[in-house]
Amino acid sequence: MHTTLTWCCAVASIVVVTAAAGPRDVLSRARQLYNSAEYDGAIDAARRAAATPEIADAAQLVLARAYLERFRQNSDDDDRDAAREALKQVRSPQLSADDRVELVIALGESLYFDGMAGAAAEQFELALAHFDRRQTARRERLLDWWATALDREAQGTVDGLARSLQSRIVRRMEDELKIDAGATVASYWLAAAARGSGDIERAWDAAIAGWVRISQLGPRGAAARTELDALVTQAIIPDRARVISPTSPDTVAASMRSQWDALKKAWS
Repeated sequence: MHTTLTWCCAVASIVVVTAAAGPRDVLSRARQLYNSAEYDGAIDAARRAAATPEIADAAQLVLARAYLERFRQNSDDDDRDAAREALKQVRSPQLSADDRVELVIALGESLYFDGMAGAAAEQFELALAHFDRRQTARRERLLDWWATALDREAQGTVDGLARSLQSRIVRRMEDELKIDAGATVASYWLAAAARGSGDIERAWDAAIAGWVRISQLGPRGAAARTELDALVTQAIIPDRARVISPTSPDTVAASMRSQWDALKKAWS
């Protein structure tokens, strides 16, 4: 009851504020609410802004993005469908350059949530080509979406094609690390995709090198270290142990875990 009352009060306050504001102010408010992860409020404000033809396309984009994020949280199919309908109303030429990139990303997310991971990856790759590298955190998140989409596509196809898709991830992450050796997403996915492509020795070496690089980043690298540790202990070590010693992989795996633990201690 308290949660419902709080939500109603929040929506009421948005209505009061937006009722006295001009359409562009309402759109600005919708964006602020979206960036603050207040998706219910963003949806309400974006709907109001979309009633003004001059800003309708930008408002529909904010509306779609808010629905997509709410779907990510709650897996409500109505939100996914509402996002798609909003995206269908957007006309790209009416958007700013930054919003056109956001539209490409939103279309990719919509495709991904509709189960079309390969098509989503195409959208994300297109967006990466136009994304400002100075926005490091947001660009790394987009890079992760791209790799995740290709990885999901690989999981649903035949072995030869799957390895080809994983090799495509490897090449991209190599290029990213040549530009920015501190790219945490690239460090993780280079090791993960090397394993997926069948190059288990490369995966092991890339994981070790990645851990050492990420250790230099302090708190910024904490989440990446957790993910890389899980990849090594749950996937790379068991796979490499089976390759090295098919008849007694447990002994080899134990030795590798000791090596890995020693590395983490040395570079913690």
